[in-house]
Amino acid sequence: MIDFSVVIPTYNGEKRLPEVLEKIQQQTNTENISWEVIVVDNNSNDRTSQIVKNYQTNWNYQFPLKYCFEAKQGLTFARQRGVKEANSNLIGFLDDDNLPDQNWVKAAHSFGIKYPQAGAYSGKILGKFEIEPPKEIEKISRCLAIGEHGSQPHKFDPDNLKLPPGAGLVIRKQAWSESIPTQLMLIGRVGKVAVAGEDYEALLHLHKLGWEIWYNPEMQIQHKVPGSRLEKAYLIPLARSCGLPICYLRTINAKNWQKPLIVLRTLFGNLRRVIKHWLKYRSQLDSDLVAAFELEFFWGSMMSPFYYLKKIYLKKIREAN
Repeated sequence: MIDFSVVIPTYNGEKRLPEVLEKIQQQTNTENISWEVIVVDNNSNDRTSQIVKNYQTNWNYQFPLKYCFEAKQGLTFARQRGVKEANSNLIGFLDDDNLPDQNWVKAAHSFGIKYPQAGAYSGKILGKFEIEPPKEIEKISRCLAIGEHGSQPHKFDPDNLKLPPGAGLVIRKQAWSESIPTQLMLIGRVGKVAVAGEDYEALLHLHKLGWEIWYNPEMQIQHKVPGSRLEKAYLIPLARSCGLPICYLRTINAKNWQKPLIVLRTLFGNLRRVIKHWLKYRSQLDSDLVAAFELEFFWGSMMSPFYYLKKIYLKKIREAN
């Protein structure tokens, strides 16, 4: 019987995976835990598979290192494949740029045993920046999958979209199997098409069936952020991709009569935010990257009702055919 599974989805991760696997090898206080590591290759076209095979050849640890290939592009598909392959009811997701502290597996497993009502839980995610980040980066850190939420365990607030990202997230397989639809609307970045929110979508479905989502401060990872992800060319599209799913996410657990109100509130509420933010920062938008990011996020959120309605329309067309 496996007590805990670590699932590492990766796409073209040949340069990033070794550091993550080395951190996995350094886990402590796991002698009484039966656990496994599963690398999910999400249709890579580099040497990712060979890197994993090289590690497997010299893998002298009690916990096995497994490899599987998922051809459907998208983080959602990779995670779903990881859940299917996992032999434990507790599954911890690490992206290939997440570096777990030495007690991460122990802390993740212990929390799952202590809080059986938790369908998912996350911990501290610290940014490991390659270059000095912009001033006030904490304002947008959530979109970079970075965040701390205090020193005490507590529940997140799904009703107000206060949720953890998928980086370092632990899910209960039973909760996932009961709650997550086979086909989610949001699948993550695929090529040049990017709409964020796939992590939140899955967690909102868990919440819909009554599972709790918790914060465990004993779990800590470092999220590596290369310099290229702090440039305007990356951050502005990221801001838009984080804003576009907002309306859809708010409708997941809403009653049908509430959805038109959510559409209108999202549209006009963010129109007000766009105008207010532009008036306040209009002379700084070229020099203040964080202010420009926030404006683009509000703009994406304002456009999110149209994205949501388009998705609903396309879904009905597919079902009709």
